[in-house]
Amino acid sequence: MKLSEELAWRGFVQDTTIADLKYLDEKKLTFYHGFDASADSQTVGNLAAMMLDKLFIKHGHKAVLLAGGATSLIGDPGGKDKERPLQDEKTVASNVAKAKSQIEKIFSGQDFKLVNNLDWFKDIRLLDFLRDTGKHFSMTPLVQRDYIAKRIGEGGAGITYTEFSYTLLQGYDFLKLYKDHGVTLQLAGSDQWGNSLSGVDLVRRVEGKEVHVITMPLIINKSTGVKFGKSEDGAIWLDEQKTSPYKFYQFWLNVDDQGVEDYLKIYTELDKAEIDKIITEFSKDKSSRIAQKRLAEEVTKIVHGEQRANSVRKVTEVLFGDNSNINQLDQDEINLLAKEIPEISFGTLSDRLVEKELLDSKGEFRRLLESGAVSINGQKIGEDVEIKEISLIKKGKNTFILVR
Repeated sequence: MKLSEELAWRGFVQDTTIADLKYLDEKKLTFYHGFDASADSQTVGNLAAMMLDKLFIKHGHKAVLLAGGATSLIGDPGGKDKERPLQDEKTVASNVAKAKSQIEKIFSGQDFKLVNNLDWFKDIRLLDFLRDTGKHFSMTPLVQRDYIAKRIGEGGAGITYTEFSYTLLQGYDFLKLYKDHGVTLQLAGSDQWGNSLSGVDLVRRVEGKEVHVITMPLIINKSTGVKFGKSEDGAIWLDEQKTSPYKFYQFWLNVDDQGVEDYLKIYTELDKAEIDKIITEFSKDKSSRIAQKRLAEEVTKIVHGEQRANSVRKVTEVLFGDNSNINQLDQDEINLLAKEIPEISFGTLSDRLVEKELLDSKGEFRRLLESGAVSINGQKIGEDVEIKEISLIKKGKNTFILVR
């Protein structure tokens, strides 16, 4: 499958300045994609953008990935109803370092160049920037941009010059990368369409050259209409300290039936034949959740590595599969499990549960026993017991406790 065909099949194109995407099949380009550094981790929304980049690299195009060390100090106003709090240089520098680490892990084994726009913006003098760059921007189209018009219109929160200048900075990034690295294509999210056009226009005005933009649609949860990657607890992060590999895996395992095919296309590198096969099997028995299981395995592998993906799959099978025997897990996997569920020490089960406030009283424990709602390593028990080895307790339908 050619790149133009695969982009369409995976649903990666929202808007573009390219008249016919077959252009991408005929000529190898150098593209850039910018990543925000306003948070201390990228999210699964950013991961979708990375998967788009990986697809271009697979088809022989050269990648320049940009960490927004300078632009993140300003803050992108796109999609925001009010100005976001400004962050200090130390915080943004730390965020850039973390973004760099995540990008290098996800793009491991692939050829790309990583740059930071602070490297060129930190030495630019204000008067030079206004004379050499600002003079190429007309105010009329800028104030007509959707996000700016909304902010300065009736009932809007207004916009500061700091935020207003963001589009000039992003436009300059394209010009700088065109000059230094031969970049002729920007990839971006659909909310960056206006800012991306600033770069296209600036390169044309300064260099007299034609460059292009492709934006990808924002990923929306079809069942809720909410931006994909948001949960009740907030965003799903790529940093395992913010979203554990287990919770990350569970997120994908629990995606809706309606959207799972789209997520397989966007978030995995499986080809069309493999995804068609998975969806065909899934359609026969959706209760099997075979599509979600494969999705969870593939995405967790990309973000956290194959070994960690296998570990969280095994932990999930022990918790929710037919066999709840914890002896299937090695020490690392038990440690992973211990981060996700309550833990008690060896001893009489009812005593330990009450001590840890996992039960209100021994009377409650007796009632659970009578209703058959307590099991140890998958085996229901009918009386209180003393536990002397590593075990997994299940209380009720979905409450698990580790004993060790």
